[in-house]
Amino acid sequence: MTTATRAPGTPPATATETTATETTGSKTTGTPKNRIPRPAAAPTLPSLTGLRWIAALLVFGLHVHNFHYFDGTGQRVMTWAFGAGANGVSFFFVLSGFVLMWSARPGDRAWPFFRRRVARILPVHLVTAAVALVMALTLAHQHRPTLMAGLANALLVHSWWRPWWQTLDPVSWSLACEAFFYGTFPLLALLLRRLGARGSAVLAGLALLAVFALAWADAHHWADQPLYSFPAARLPEFVIGAAVARLVQLDRWRGPGLEASLALAVIGYFLVPQVTSGYPATTCTVIGFALLIPAAAVADLRGLPSLWRRRWLVRLGELSFAFYMIHLLVLRAATSLLGTSPRFGVTAGLATTTVAFTVSLGLAWLLYEAVEVPGRRLLLSKRPAVVRPALER
Repeated sequence: MTTATRAPGTPPATATETTATETTGSKTTGTPKNRIPRPAAAPTLPSLTGLRWIAALLVFGLHVHNFHYFDGTGQRVMTWAFGAGANGVSFFFVLSGFVLMWSARPGDRAWPFFRRRVARILPVHLVTAAVALVMALTLAHQHRPTLMAGLANALLVHSWWRPWWQTLDPVSWSLACEAFFYGTFPLLALLLRRLGARGSAVLAGLALLAVFALAWADAHHWADQPLYSFPAARLPEFVIGAAVARLVQLDRWRGPGLEASLALAVIGYFLVPQVTSGYPATTCTVIGFALLIPAAAVADLRGLPSLWRRRWLVRLGELSFAFYMIHLLVLRAATSLLGTSPRFGVTAGLATTTVAFTVSLGLAWLLYEAVEVPGRRLLLSKRPAVVRPALER
């Protein structure tokens, strides 16, 4: 993403706005007031791209913590800073709903939408799954998946059954959730457009209540399997993001500003150790995330100060998906050299973490430039028109 394209202070355009005139070239022509003009492209929101990097970094820190690169004081600091890093995935789910609703094209059909989504995630997913398979077959300390589990992973349905949820590239479980979200989005977008501002706010509130209800059920083991990776259980977070995006689109968002929202999100993050781990931890941060994301979007739209739209941070945000998908494979590959729990001192732990981070970021750049971007272009390229006989048209 680049910088916001709309002038500061300009409210976001919606698909239902009507105007009395349209401009074509240098000539202004009158149009009926009840005619819906072609909607302007949604302005880009660079602060959201920058925030994506922070969420990916939290997940990286969590996995470094889980691999025990540090011992003693170093590990306690890692627990304090990144023990709640799994909630970065919750941020991704809320952000995904917001971004899809924000960028949704009015009148768009389901198939073009699904095609764009497949082009967005499939190239990197398949490449990292292939890398994970090669690692499983050649390196020590790696789990070898069954054929059915591998196929489920490739088709992004593996999170629906707990024994398969971390097949091949373990972080791809969240992509299976995203694939489910994509399947529901056309109906969700239609619903939000019909509900209007008040209805969208009510839907966001109901989705938030659903998160708390599911967290209570998970903590009390009412479900047959933990809900953390179950796609249907993560849907409310996606709905919250889409609903608050609709409020921003309608210029009806009345949440706190960027600084206050960030403070609430940080407080919620450090409250995570006080609740049951897994899905219930989502309750600590979901409100802060649901406030922070639209606050950052509004800051971009109105030209307000935002740390998150700095060029270097936006660039890292562009690499965040590839970084998220490759970093755990780097950490897993390193177990062949370091063992499964090296427990270094602070200096050696920092050096090892720096190397793992640098390698992960370098591979993320390679994935982005050589796989993600060209793969998306290839899958979205238009095929040459085929001239058919009149009877077949």
